[in-house]
Amino acid sequence: MLQDVIKASLNTRISIQAGALDKLVWKNDTIVQSLFSNIERITQFMTTSTRGDVKDISFAPRGKDRIEWAAKEMPVLRLIRERFIKDQPLKGIRMSGCLHITTETANLAITLKAGGADLMLCASNPLSTQDDVASALVSEYGIPTFAIKGEDEQTYYRHINAVLDHKPNMTMDDGCDLVSTLHTTRTELIPAIIGGMEETTTGVIRLRSMETGGVLRFPVLAVNESDTKHLFDNRYGTGQSSIDAIIRSTNILLAGRTFVVFGYGWCGRGVASRAHGMGANVIVTEIDPTRALEAVMDGYRVMPGIEAAAIGDIFITVTGNVNVIDRTHLERMKNGALIANSGHFNDEINIPELEKLATKKRRIRDFVDEYTYADGRQVHLLAEGRLVNLSAAEGHPASVMDMSFANQALGSEYMLAHAKEMQPRVYTLPAELDKEIARLKLHAMGIRIDTLTPEQEKYLNSWESGT
Repeated sequence: MLQDVIKASLNTRISIQAGALDKLVWKNDTIVQSLFSNIERITQFMTTSTRGDVKDISFAPRGKDRIEWAAKEMPVLRLIRERFIKDQPLKGIRMSGCLHITTETANLAITLKAGGADLMLCASNPLSTQDDVASALVSEYGIPTFAIKGEDEQTYYRHINAVLDHKPNMTMDDGCDLVSTLHTTRTELIPAIIGGMEETTTGVIRLRSMETGGVLRFPVLAVNESDTKHLFDNRYGTGQSSIDAIIRSTNILLAGRTFVVFGYGWCGRGVASRAHGMGANVIVTEIDPTRALEAVMDGYRVMPGIEAAAIGDIFITVTGNVNVIDRTHLERMKNGALIANSGHFNDEINIPELEKLATKKRRIRDFVDEYTYADGRQVHLLAEGRLVNLSAAEGHPASVMDMSFANQALGSEYMLAHAKEMQPRVYTLPAELDKEIARLKLHAMGIRIDTLTPEQEKYLNSWESGT
């Protein structure tokens, strides 16, 4: 079929120009008539084939409406975009982003393009794409996007390679898959890379491992380390969106349930707080004594995960580690247990061992798989163990992503200006830019704060004053 021929050409990185496509259409007139009933469908196919790979380009109008709705909650990014339009700080820069394709990400992409970036996007997780948003990015905003919700692993990496074919000068990652692919199978592209940005805890862990091992070959800004990112996005964003996803996918009542949170970093703090606020009895498991002590002081029960496994009703992992819920935990879980993950990769739950334990598996609701054990117990895995907040819900609210993506936008500008002074290491965004984002957010919210008087500044900078 003509469609298969064209897609195969794209997969092998053969560019089909419009003129060549016209000749192909006329040469195969009979095939074309059977495939496309009207010119609108031909146009749709040409758009998606030459500018991205999305589920259905006809979803674009709805996606545009939702992108515009999210924009109303992103005033900091709007202010940055207005300046970017004037200053063009990213002009001439080819940028490839491996990100969650959501309404909020779309507003970041629009901002980067407004600043002059030549941008391509792909999904950073097979289940996190919002198909209408991906279509709108291609059709309404002219940003090539390769992302389909539910894409298989082969398609996922084909999409990553498609945006790397863009020969980027700058990368932007959620989880480090783009950078890790560059450092394994696409090393020929590295000399052209100025630097990159990474937004997730998981991605920063991977990057620091690369740096320690002497593998990292260009500087990367750990956007996740900015206060205006992890204190708000990780805590308030992950907290609300994860609970939202659990409720959407199961329609259960949290009040009175025993809710087990694996990990008490900023994401874990947020999830525990929101679950507690809805009446759940929260248990925290930790490996870090300081964080465990903090959880105790915050009013939660703290115990080893193996003990919590036997009494929990709902389990969620937010650690960035592997097999946090392992076979030993799965064996102890009671009938009806729900298991979710809000870390970036589904490695946090040992799904292969869950498959071995089960004698039967079925999809009982959207994003809910029921596993039946030999003794009749049933446990339920949400969103295939992938990050539940983006797979089974819409991800973080736009208001909190406003600050996270402000960090990405300003980080891109900073990287371009300072990359020559930077080594192949993981860096954080300067504190003054972090605080500027906080100031802009407060201003947008109509909130004013105090400033130091000259007397107070002098006092803080002196050592003479005492008792």
